[in-house]
Amino acid sequence: MQAVSESMPPGTAADACRAFGVPRASWYRHERPAPVACGQKERRASPRRTLTTAERATVLETVNSPRFADQAPGEIVTTLLDEGKYLCSERTMYRILKAHDQVRERRRLLRHPVYECPELLATRPNEVWTWDITKLKGPVKYQYFQLYVMIDIFSRMVVGWMLADCEKDELAGQFIAETCKRQGILPDQLSIHADRGTSMTSLHVAALLANLGVTKSHSRPHVSNDNPYSESHFKTMKYRPNFPPRFGSMADGRGFCRAFFDWYNNDHHHSGIAMLTPADHHRGRGAAVLLARNVVMLGAYGRNPDRFVNGKPAAKATPEAAWINPPKVARVVADPS
Repeated sequence: MQAVSESMPPGTAADACRAFGVPRASWYRHERPAPVACGQKERRASPRRTLTTAERATVLETVNSPRFADQAPGEIVTTLLDEGKYLCSERTMYRILKAHDQVRERRRLLRHPVYECPELLATRPNEVWTWDITKLKGPVKYQYFQLYVMIDIFSRMVVGWMLADCEKDELAGQFIAETCKRQGILPDQLSIHADRGTSMTSLHVAALLANLGVTKSHSRPHVSNDNPYSESHFKTMKYRPNFPPRFGSMADGRGFCRAFFDWYNNDHHHSGIAMLTPADHHRGRGAAVLLARNVVMLGAYGRNPDRFVNGKPAAKATPEAAWINPPKVARVVADPS
């Protein structure tokens, strides 16, 4: 093989191997160095410019010192240069920080707490209420009336409301106490959910709820979906055709609210409770109303069944529960084996 390698002119490897009866693969394997074994890395000598272990430790200690803890590597290198010192380049400093998982804020910063997602279940009236405050425009610009509304999430019935000229925790406490008294709420019977407004999270309201034996619950910050019943209700009110752009006075606003909440509770058929009115569902009349509707539908089916393409109409059932953030059901994937 050595003779083949020395006597073979460039570009004639195939001819030479053919002439001497040597496989070309054998010649190429002889000419090229053996590859590194699988799983092993070829060790290379460290460049002369590489920092020593002691120098890298000095750099890391410097950037984490109280003097430089809140400064970027570029600022640190420049400051040291102005003082006649040079530890390493800015890029090398970044490499050292990355190797120690410190390419981030190195100061002790305030960490936002992780808020638990509220999960509330109501299976009967007066078990879970939700409340909120919305603004109603007054007679002049920048004047607003504050509307306090309490809703039972099981029946969607407005169990209490109050219109005031301002938002205060004392007014909120008075509103909650009067509503609980009017509905005959007993200790440890009710949970009240609200967002994180100043009145909702005030110490005055918290102390009042504790005295009444009412469990409090709050939405997560900046998550409007945690209070869906109040948000939906306010949209229903403000999208009514007779909702005025402004209210001329407090008496004008109370007159509108009185008529609206009477309609909402007693005449409005709510899609979330099988098109029952909140008052019927709240007072246990829902099953009888749905049964009467089904009798009418069956009569229409008996007179002309061809008009019911899906067959005989089935009776609707009253909703059995209402959730705020129902728990997510984990998907069960069948084992293919």
